[in-house]
Amino acid sequence: MFFFFPLSTLARTILIAGIMLFTLVGIMVRPWKTNEAIVALIGVAALLLLGLITPMHAVQTLLEDWNTFLFFLGMMGLSALAEVAGFFDWLAAWAARLSGKSVWRLFLNTFLLGSLISMFLSNDATALILTPIIYSLVTRLRLPVLPFLFACTFIADTASFLLPVSNPINIIVLSTTPLDLWTFLRLLLLPSLVVIVLNILAFFLLYRRQLSGSFESKRLPSAEEAVKHVGYFRYTCTILLLVALAYVTASALRVPLSLVALLGALALLAGALYWRQSTLRETGKHISWSIFGFIAGMVIIVRAMEDTNLTALFGQGLLQLSGGTSLGAILVGTLGAAAGTNLINNVPMAVVLTSALHNVHFANDSMRLGFIAATILGCDLGPNVTTVGSLATVLWLLILRRRNIDVSGLDYFKVGIVVTPIMLLVGAMTIWLLLL
Repeated sequence: MFFFFPLSTLARTILIAGIMLFTLVGIMVRPWKTNEAIVALIGVAALLLLGLITPMHAVQTLLEDWNTFLFFLGMMGLSALAEVAGFFDWLAAWAARLSGKSVWRLFLNTFLLGSLISMFLSNDATALILTPIIYSLVTRLRLPVLPFLFACTFIADTASFLLPVSNPINIIVLSTTPLDLWTFLRLLLLPSLVVIVLNILAFFLLYRRQLSGSFESKRLPSAEEAVKHVGYFRYTCTILLLVALAYVTASALRVPLSLVALLGALALLAGALYWRQSTLRETGKHISWSIFGFIAGMVIIVRAMEDTNLTALFGQGLLQLSGGTSLGAILVGTLGAAAGTNLINNVPMAVVLTSALHNVHFANDSMRLGFIAATILGCDLGPNVTTVGSLATVLWLLILRRRNIDVSGLDYFKVGIVVTPIMLLVGAMTIWLLLL
């Protein structure tokens, strides 16, 4: 039963803002290790019970974001089924073989492999799949583990704006902003390549002493060992290639990318069922269902905030901070998004900033495009400072803890604060130069 109280505009705004603040703090603190999805849904329940948003309005809000939900589902399905085929183990085996017994080349290949997976299957797939594979590989080769594990989580976010599909955050932003594929590539492909190079160079400097020497090639796994069923493996490679091509085509034609991801996942599932490599139930176990509740909760709460005009005021405040220039808009957008992601996670920050963008009247297209690109840069790359910034990092930590490796928030921060700010600044300046 929902209780609708006759509230004044001011009281309504205060209540909604309070619920928003409560939700964000709950996500950041996670009392009693409560899942972020539960925190977000509690916030929605409070809105409904107080009559601050109607059930119909909530449902309508979720239906409008169908592309985001289906993309997450398709992406996680693709990743899970490609892993069943041994595709990622096969890639890792080849990366190790191509390193020529050199530890630093293997480290470089880890970055390149992570970039490839993030580019086409998203940063979450890189953290979820590459991390255990690289851990198994380097322990088998008796190499220092932490440098390689940090490489996995950092490249997951650093390479997550190579393409629109490289990060679900991109889908959240692009689903409501007029940024086509060519504009996305023109503004973000080069900055992404620049920050990837910076990330690699910075890590080589940080871990240079641990990356010297060579390893014994006899300890290397063979690519053949990774392939569990030749027929399904070849089928998976074919489908993934078609999905990659379809991603680019769909982006260019402005076709929802969720349809490509979902159809690709269904095709892999059909193959897995045919060759008896997996079942629908087993595939479902590899999907993080709670993420849907988290996103749904945040989308509804932010929509309630939109109705109070607070997100519009937030956007106008950012615009004033920019000083009315393209460079100012890019710097404010990048640093603001990066700061927010490390406080409340990049999903709610992307939703808030996207909402704010709708209510801002930019002086020219250059400022508007610069702010959108900066939002993507800050929300994708910014989370590399803390462990709560992105879902990919949270997944990475869970995988490490299952292997009795404890990386504290302070340990992560010591690395992130050295590497990330300069990457953000250089990335933002590159976007600005491309807009000139």
